Amino acid sequence: MMKFFKWILILAGGLILIIVLALLVIPMFVDVQQYKPHIEKRVSEAVGRPFSLGGDLKFSLFPWAGLSFNDLKLGNPSGFEEKDFVSIHSFDVRVKLLPLLSKDIQIKRFVVQGAQVVLEKTRDGRVNWEFKEKTLKELPSETQREIPKTGNSFEGLPLKALSVGEFEVSDGSVLWIDHAKNERKKVSDMRLHLKDISLDQPVHLDFFARVENHPLSLTGHIGPMGKDIGKGTIPLDLSLKAVDHLAMNLKGRIVDPISRLQFDMAVDISPFSPRELADNLGEKFPIVTADPKAFGRIAFRTRLKGDLQQISLLDGMLEIDDSKADFSFDVKDLSKPAVIFDFNLDRIDADRYLPPSSETKPAEKTEKAEPSNSELKKMDYTPLRRIVLDGDVKLGELKIAKARIQGVHLKISGKKGLFDLDPITLNLYQGTLSAKGAFDVRQDDPRSRISLQADGIQARPLLNDVLDKDCLEGNAKAQVELNVTGDEADRIKKSLNGSGNLLFNDGAIKGIDLAGMVRNVKVAFGLAEKGAEEIRTDFSELNFPFTITDGVVNTTNATLMSPLLRVTANGKADLVSEILDLRMEPKFVATLKGQADSMERVGIMVPVQVTGTFSSPTFRPDLKGILKQDIKEVLPELKQQIKEGAIEKEDLKKSMEEKAKQLIRDLPFGR
Repeated sequence: MMKFFKWILILAGGLILIIVLALLVIPMFVDVQQYKPHIEKRVSEAVGRPFSLGGDLKFSLFPWAGLSFNDLKLGNPSGFEEKDFVSIHSFDVRVKLLPLLSKDIQIKRFVVQGAQVVLEKTRDGRVNWEFKEKTLKELPSETQREIPKTGNSFEGLPLKALSVGEFEVSDGSVLWIDHAKNERKKVSDMRLHLKDISLDQPVHLDFFARVENHPLSLTGHIGPMGKDIGKGTIPLDLSLKAVDHLAMNLKGRIVDPISRLQFDMAVDISPFSPRELADNLGEKFPIVTADPKAFGRIAFRTRLKGDLQQISLLDGMLEIDDSKADFSFDVKDLSKPAVIFDFNLDRIDADRYLPPSSETKPAEKTEKAEPSNSELKKMDYTPLRRIVLDGDVKLGELKIAKARIQGVHLKISGKKGLFDLDPITLNLYQGTLSAKGAFDVRQDDPRSRISLQADGIQARPLLNDVLDKDCLEGNAKAQVELNVTGDEADRIKKSLNGSGNLLFNDGAIKGIDLAGMVRNVKVAFGLAEKGAEEIRTDFSELNFPFTITDGVVNTTNATLMSPLLRVTANGKADLVSEILDLRMEPKFVATLKGQADSMERVGIMVPVQVTGTFSSPTFRPDLKGILKQDIKEVLPELKQQIKEGAIEKEDLKKSMEEKAKQLIRDLPFGR
């Protein structure tokens, strides 16, 4: 029996020796160079483009299975500017063969030098990274293989051990060329170095590149990976630095990346200046803002958690300049997203981030040609019809259009293309505003509606801030209902319908003396000497009810009431053609008493016709109407002066137009 085992061991040892000798000797006698043309031909046929190995092809089997070559080139199809799609200066890999039998992968060396990839896009939209797929019939018969329909290449491949001595990619580059945009970008000096590669230890990663000659680095640790590749929990801790300005840290874990990817990691972007980053990249900052220092500082932090079906941003923090926001964001079912978010911002000056206001005067503006129907691209609302939305937004302080607002609260919810904004609440200028609205995109033309109520708003500081004009005082109250269809400016104006009422109590119109119109034509329209008193029309109530029909604003009984006079206004303003057609009628009272004046005074009515356009309104006093008034108390000399021309009609008209135009410019629609 012992002799039998002895002979078995001798035979086994001899067989192993023969195999080892064969592995050592075969590469010495086999000229792998003669197979280069065959390899080049087969690869070229498979990919449908030129392929070559310019240098020597070296092959070894024992103790390390090795393969090395130089000057590999995979060409581009015809029609591309660059000759090569991929080129590699040198490649060298060495793997131990015998440990592979026990699923122990030992790599002594994996080195790639001078790898270059060129991504090119032609003017007609063709790209060089797309390969034409060949059918099995077109391929040589000996290369045909049955393609598995299911399964994963990593499944059923547990490893006992993995170790890599040297893993390095150096002097790599990626060139991007877009001939349609005349764009050329390059990532150069790419280096990747991996240390301590094994299954039971974290792998150290060190990557560096230059993006358009600007440094980019990624360093950190990944793993341990575990023996079952693609399964289990894989920790990671990575730091990204770009252009010496942007620094981001990613720390967390990935679970089962092959079968059912899950991730949970903290994302932290340190404070940086986007403007300085763009400047260092030699790029123009993409957003033009009224404040050239806006977006001077940004910081971001959140916890990113999810899988292939759900993504959550938890405990989020965003800082933009002097503003700070806390937020959370959750998306379920990415194919038909259900979005839940909460956003809480302490304060923001939105005017800083809006485009700068044009300093061009109206007369200097040049008319732009209207885009043709072919140039107008219809907005696609299909994504909004798939989304389910539930969001809550709060702003502590908001400045927009120079108006100062506090306590903004907006809640938005919706699905299948119908979104409700309810409630919308805010505080401004000692008053409150509440609203609710809807945005409907279930059809191709979106429909919107809004209902708002305002109470207790002080008109003077609001108009001073927004318009930089001191033209109106009073306690404002409003109720407005509006409906609109479309998403283009002209369509919106033409489809605007609704009604409302604006009410001002205990205020004044500044810059015009309507009471003076009743008392004295000369004083009212600036034909007499100016006094030291401020020109104003005090009122106890200013009421402006209106309706809007297809973009035309109508008012039938706008009134101003004061102890001195009553004023009514009727007419319309066409928002589409921007044409005015209004008539104002001041009504005098029987007795008017000024302060510390017991003398009874009487006056006359001066009707005013307002026509023209929004940009160039025309105001015409109805002088004939004045002369036709049969008022016994009217001063005879005043009537005689108008008849004799002592008060020139043209002067009266010109003075009145100037005053009325100035007043109309002070109002919001006068802008």
